[in-house]
Amino acid sequence: MLTEVFATGRRPTRDELEERRALGERAAEAGHSLRALVREHLDATRVWWPDASATADSVLAAVAQAVDAFAEGYERAQHLAVRQEEAARREFIDDLLYGRSDLGRLAERAERFGLVLSSAHAVAVAEGPEAYADTHPVTRRVETALIARFGDRRILLATKNGQLICIAPGDQDDVLASFAAQAYAATGAGRVAIGRPQPGAGGVVHSYEEALSALQLAERLALDEPVVRAAELLVYPVLTRDRQAMADLVLSALGPLRGARGGAEPLLRTLEVYFESGCVAAEAARRLALSVRALTYRLERIHQLTGADPAKPTHRYTLQTAVIGARLLDWPAQEL
Repeated sequence: MLTEVFATGRRPTRDELEERRALGERAAEAGHSLRALVREHLDATRVWWPDASATADSVLAAVAQAVDAFAEGYERAQHLAVRQEEAARREFIDDLLYGRSDLGRLAERAERFGLVLSSAHAVAVAEGPEAYADTHPVTRRVETALIARFGDRRILLATKNGQLICIAPGDQDDVLASFAAQAYAATGAGRVAIGRPQPGAGGVVHSYEEALSALQLAERLALDEPVVRAAELLVYPVLTRDRQAMADLVLSALGPLRGARGGAEPLLRTLEVYFESGCVAAEAARRLALSVRALTYRLERIHQLTGADPAKPTHRYTLQTAVIGARLLDWPAQEL
């Protein structure tokens, strides 16, 4: 090509440039260094260079076009490889979190992404005011912080349904704690839930589902903690395992509150805060922005309506369990 350019001054043809692009793709797929390949192009040009320099501009222009086409093909192959890797990673994440693939095959694929599924793993899930994708700045910020601190650990950070997800070995709670802190800061006061360590590939699914359930419970119970652990919330699924029995308790113990002025919600909230305050009236009144006298009146009104005295230990457990059940079942907003 350079011989003809030197002889005629012509530009490289479309087919010649397309051939350079194809060679660039092949070079990328073979794993060659683009820097070394460009150097070899220029070395070959210097070796070929004719003694006469009258057509130097035409030759250099042809070389520039050829190298540019070669680099374009090389980059095109690299971009395709990146997209394929991202697609494979996304497919693996979906299969891992939903348990839709053969466990043996899933374990083999996991090693490619830094996980050894023969050991136990735990999953942390973070949510914030918006949905997050793999390329979102929040995702990148959390990922950069984790890599900087735990670059040699076998962890996997991903996104799913707009949430940030961190999968780590079950014996490395410091990784999940750091993820929770970074995610909470990066999302602007979101919430993070951490599932319990579970063994095997199926254990990742189990821990992930526990973390999702913990997020739902924390929202329904209006918990103040930015980080919740499934292990600390196990009592709540137990309480709602027999939904009908819990619904009967709520209606029996708290149903009469619907007859109060303003409905059941204000008195239900009063009981909730009273129990959270350790049954200390002054603290409960402060949290509710009430006077102690007003709080005492509400507690007396609850006693009148339900027949149960919140101040008595014998009644307290029933009322507190019923309050928890009401929040879990979204009563009184939802009819039971």
